[in-house]
Amino acid sequence: MKRRLIQRATALLLGFVLLITLTACGSNGNSSKSEEADGNKQSAGKEKIVNIGMTDTLTSVNPLLMDATEILKYSLAFEFLPLVELNSKLEFQSMLASSITTKDNRNFIVNIDKDAVWSDGTPVTAEDVVFTVLRLASPKLANASMALYAFEGVGDDGFVEEGATEIKGVKAVDNKTVQFTTKYDMALTTFENTYGRYILTIPKHILKDVPEDQLASYSWFNAPTVVSGPYKITSVDLQHYVSYEANDKYFKGAPKINKLNIKIVTAAQLLTGLQSGEIDFVQQTTGGILQEDYKSVEGLSNVTVNYGAPVTNQSIFFNTTSVTDVRIRQAILYGIERKKLVSGFMNDKGEVVDGFLSSASPFYDSSLVPTAYDPDKAKELVKEAAADGWDSSKVLQFYVNSGDTTFTQAADYITASLADLGIKLQVNTVDLATLMSKAGSKDFDLMAVQYTYAPVDPYPDVNWLLSADGWTGYANNTITDALAATQKTSDVNEIKKQYLTIDSTMQQDVPMISAYVISAMGAVNKRLANATPDVYGSFINVNEWDVTE
Repeated sequence: MKRRLIQRATALLLGFVLLITLTACGSNGNSSKSEEADGNKQSAGKEKIVNIGMTDTLTSVNPLLMDATEILKYSLAFEFLPLVELNSKLEFQSMLASSITTKDNRNFIVNIDKDAVWSDGTPVTAEDVVFTVLRLASPKLANASMALYAFEGVGDDGFVEEGATEIKGVKAVDNKTVQFTTKYDMALTTFENTYGRYILTIPKHILKDVPEDQLASYSWFNAPTVVSGPYKITSVDLQHYVSYEANDKYFKGAPKINKLNIKIVTAAQLLTGLQSGEIDFVQQTTGGILQEDYKSVEGLSNVTVNYGAPVTNQSIFFNTTSVTDVRIRQAILYGIERKKLVSGFMNDKGEVVDGFLSSASPFYDSSLVPTAYDPDKAKELVKEAAADGWDSSKVLQFYVNSGDTTFTQAADYITASLADLGIKLQVNTVDLATLMSKAGSKDFDLMAVQYTYAPVDPYPDVNWLLSADGWTGYANNTITDALAATQKTSDVNEIKKQYLTIDSTMQQDVPMISAYVISAMGAVNKRLANATPDVYGSFINVNEWDVTE
């Protein structure tokens, strides 16, 4: 499973960079703009309308073009349910599937909820799931983001042969049961997180006759007539909004709120939107409230805030093919006062760890104590490296995302601190697309980016990053073996043991430094009941949200 997950890991990061509009805007755009603009104006006794603030634009509203970005996943999951979803306790909760099980980490049995029906009353079946996966694997749609190459019958490029009518590794066992068969060992959590959360089933009885080469731009997805989830899109402008109306036939219970809008705004507009009441809800991974606005949002009388679990890692990656001396990488780790970064730049809303796992992960082991700030030790390591030929005059090129205003300031602080230790950095602030280009071509010495390693399933990202092909260019047999071992078991303690080995090795070899892990702010208007913004699980119960005024 080593090489094959490169596409998935890359897609997770590049998906929100390459914002290519693959689906046309809403067909009834003129009336919907008026509706969206007035979405927050409610009259007593009339429709209940709620606005969700998000800060990324959409690439499409077509589940067959899923790019694994949070905004696309959640905006589509309102109408086409995933098989399972993570709740706030980091447990996989049934959505379209009532259960997913495996006995051998190769064959995964997905049982569709017996009560699951489409909004037109047609039962959701195993054939709908099989049809969806077959279309996701179509070379005519060419969506490389879903990592379907893991399944038998799918090529290493993630696609089936053109014209294929079935996939060997995805079969309907009966009307409500699907069997997925992988080419290699896979942990249940990896299957659930990579496929269970991102395969959004579409209705075969509605779409089966649409030619494959028309599905990518099929206008039906802009205002679908049949859905499985609590809401369906009525209109969309990929840069500005998505408007929904309730699916009164939702099999888990009709939504209490008639209309829902996603408002796509800049991060700077979230504070004013929350203050005015034009935005009711901001979730941590889709709406990035600015750090400098945290205290102001906390002070709003009409808003409740919730800090999510620390899952987003401000990672500093080394190109180990250019920063080859491990002592220099270690010196940089010793020379960054990371606790001061958390207190000074994050308002203490975060934590310091070594490696990939934060305290939010079930596999986190607190026995691995983060490397302490020790400038004297850093100076000693630099001196040793210089004595062995390291060029102390070399200026290391440090690339940082210009859109991350908090870390651009932190990078300057880090650079000044390391200069006192004899390590020279040149900070280059670039946009995210340029940063990803630099990372992919390894045209950097150090680069920093916010990276969320899924707490319950860090394997795909770690496996790719710690490889010759990954950003770090770093590979280690001990880590490779430990990663492989995590895919052969569902025993949490055994997986935890393997990740301790991985993170301990990381602490010594330092291909990546975790500058800090962010506990991001979410916010909700007090008029909204049964709604809690959290890193995971915020929208699972969206049909139970209600307006109390």
